[in-house]
Amino acid sequence: MKTDEGKCVECKVKGNFRLKGIRSTNPVAVGDYVQIILNQEGTAFISEIEDRKNYIIRRASNLSKQSHILAANLDQCMLIVTVNYPETSTIFIDRFLASAEAYRVPVKIIFNKIDAYSEDELHYLDSLINLYTTIGYPCFKVSAKTGEGVALIQEELKGRVTLFSGHSGVGKSTLINAILPEQDVKTGEISAYHNKGMHTTTFSEMFPVAGNGYIIDTPGIKGFGTFDMEEEEIGHYFPEIFKFSADCRYSNCTHRQEPDCAVRKAVEEHYISESRYSSYLNMLEDKEEGKYRAAY
Repeated sequence: MKTDEGKCVECKVKGNFRLKGIRSTNPVAVGDYVQIILNQEGTAFISEIEDRKNYIIRRASNLSKQSHILAANLDQCMLIVTVNYPETSTIFIDRFLASAEAYRVPVKIIFNKIDAYSEDELHYLDSLINLYTTIGYPCFKVSAKTGEGVALIQEELKGRVTLFSGHSGVGKSTLINAILPEQDVKTGEISAYHNKGMHTTTFSEMFPVAGNGYIIDTPGIKGFGTFDMEEEEIGHYFPEIFKFSADCRYSNCTHRQEPDCAVRKAVEEHYISESRYSSYLNMLEDKEEGKYRAAY
């Protein structure tokens, strides 16, 4: 960890941390502020984790009842998305956005690899940008490979702690290398057979950027579920669904079969996109199947 004086110290966790009922595979996360006790060898014990303003959490891949905290104390998240090579589904985007809403982390969507797309793919990309900017998520078009749009991202990073996330293969490491050439972050190949990325980052890392900011790079994420979402809460994390739900006949409307549902009417009238509504229903199905088990 890095001290207030800018010195890096090797640290171990002292004792067992149980954080506010969260059963986590990693009680200390990248971005945490901690108290340490230095020892004679020049290393230190982490004695206390300070309260977090927010964090991004997901189910641990190996134990569905445990969670994994990707990062804490974030000013923003940049979700790196590709419309192909590999394709990022709108369901993945929407699950990530809903989770970030739940933990109060603002998200910007970075559409990478714009140098590689066909005309049809570029049209689709523009329709996605139109959709997400209308909802309130700022979107950026970049090519980490050619450098197009990278300067804009650099401006957005100044003075902020930013989590970079997305599927393996979307070019997170290439984008970080374009922003911070001196870091030389390891990049991976795309598997041509599956059109999927292969993991290169295996743990979260934090890099300082110009203008007093930090990038947190996370391992590529295949899927995204979140903890502690009650069925009636899921719609709260889709801003446009939440807005229209105020006009539903029932306050606990799940926007499926209930009469006088303002959300379904808004979907029919194209005020809410079909893709977003499908993602919402998809998350409700997860809840029914017990995929979102409570953390304890």
